[in-house]
Amino acid sequence: MELKRKNVNRGFTKLHVWVDAISLFKLVYKTNKNFPYEVSKSRNNILDAAHSISRNIAEGYCRKNIKEYLYFLNIALGSCGELFSGIISFKEIEFISEDDFEILDELHYKVENELISLIKSLQIKQNEGDWEDKF
Repeated sequence: MELKRKNVNRGFTKLHVWVDAISLFKLVYKTNKNFPYEVSKSRNNILDAAHSISRNIAEGYCRKNIKEYLYFLNIALGSCGELFSGIISFKEIEFISEDDFEILDELHYKVENELISLIKSLQIKQNEGDWEDKF
């Protein structure tokens, strides 16, 4: 994603995990937009979980404090779990086809592992004191 206006606080847009999380949100939206009305609450829950991933990555990044960054990344990781549980549930009741599930699972797995890697990397920086909490 290329932005016209840039500053240090918008640096999260360069993170692969954030870009992939946005792609995952779009894919979840496209996959479930035609679900029947009777599951609209559950449909909205998985859409919110998908959207929560990128939003929490961004919020944590913008806090400029490693402890808070890790806190929000862990919330994003929790949202990954919530999303995956919802995707499985909709697959089980055959609202998501095997093919669509496979595509969702592949991208979800990628985002989940990118988040885990980022968290581990930041935990190392935190333990080594290799982090500056200022612009």
